Amino acid sequence: MYSNDLPNQVVSIFRGILSNETQNVSLHEPTFKGNEWKYIKECLDTGWVSSVGAYVDRFERDLAAFTGSANVVAVVNGTAALHICLLVAGVQPEDEVLIPSLTFVATANAVTYCGAIPHLIDVAGDTLGVDASKLGEYLKEIAVIQQDGRFYNKNTGRRLSAVVPMHTFGHPVELEGLMELCEKYRLVLVEDAAESLGSYYKGKHTGTFGHIAALSFNGNKIITTGGGGAILTANQEWARRAKHLTTTAKIPHRWLFIHDETAYNYRLPNLNAALGCAQLEQLPLFLDQKRKLAAQYVQKFSGIPGISVVQEPAHSTSNYWLNALRLDAPDINLRDSILERTNGSGFMTRPTWTPMHKLEMYKASPQMDLSMTEKIESSVINIPSSPTLVNSFYKEE
Repeated sequence: MYSNDLPNQVVSIFRGILSNETQNVSLHEPTFKGNEWKYIKECLDTGWVSSVGAYVDRFERDLAAFTGSANVVAVVNGTAALHICLLVAGVQPEDEVLIPSLTFVATANAVTYCGAIPHLIDVAGDTLGVDASKLGEYLKEIAVIQQDGRFYNKNTGRRLSAVVPMHTFGHPVELEGLMELCEKYRLVLVEDAAESLGSYYKGKHTGTFGHIAALSFNGNKIITTGGGGAILTANQEWARRAKHLTTTAKIPHRWLFIHDETAYNYRLPNLNAALGCAQLEQLPLFLDQKRKLAAQYVQKFSGIPGISVVQEPAHSTSNYWLNALRLDAPDINLRDSILERTNGSGFMTRPTWTPMHKLEMYKASPQMDLSMTEKIESSVINIPSSPTLVNSFYKEE
């Protein structure tokens, strides 16, 4: 049915199921078909548009109910959420924080905001996230305990304070193994759950396994507040501290402006929270559409030699935020040919992020063997994943 030229085969499949006669097909678009206009208009009508308002409180409550997190603090974006998570978790300047090299740059940036050093670690082929087994072997080699009871990198002398797994494209990492490592090496587990709202590991929502976690609601996420993020934690004192730090450390008073430390103006505006409340009402529908979309991609690409669709790992339920194709053999030239052909035909596709160890500001960071990261960079391609695209698959049925 298709030619032997893989880039052309991919485009042929897209053309057979995704209509782009009038416009290009985006990688991921927000969907506004619920109460978005109603809730935002209420903010405009009442004047409650900034960082105080009923929708901010409601959004936090609704997120807590959906994720099962005991405490939620809404903030301006996912990077701010991760920054505060690290501060609340006790990350200090000159600490080393273990993060995957295969991640969006915000993960490394948030570590740097704390004055800490990103220590780059490898990922697993099945989850695309931190490889707990490989990390365990690595820590056996480099981690030494000191008199303060904490573990240090024997090569740099710096404290190892936290590990930040990122649930790549919404696929949960192998969390049980990571939790065991954190207990053994006294590391704080900070989940970068920016992409995984609606994803579950062994029946429990991502972002609720670690000591603290960050979510993102950027315009391209599964739900959006325009910009926006949230902090999840079971620790009530940490939640109180996070809220204090994100509201400029202002001491409550009827009229005086008293701030007890240097802090951040990171609170989510009510206008954005109103959008988020409306989006969250539709999240079950979005998740259903995305799973159907992923299943249809798997069906359409089955039997095509040399390529397959990335699927959720064992023991997990993924939100399939971004669907992805994987070449059977890493080949960056073939990857780029597919990217060129699909984008030139009006179907937006993207490679993974450039790994952190290849970025100028992080290439000198301490790092373990990153061979799987480099294989994934050379073989994985994100493909159109908007939830409404599922309708294209069924347009003839």
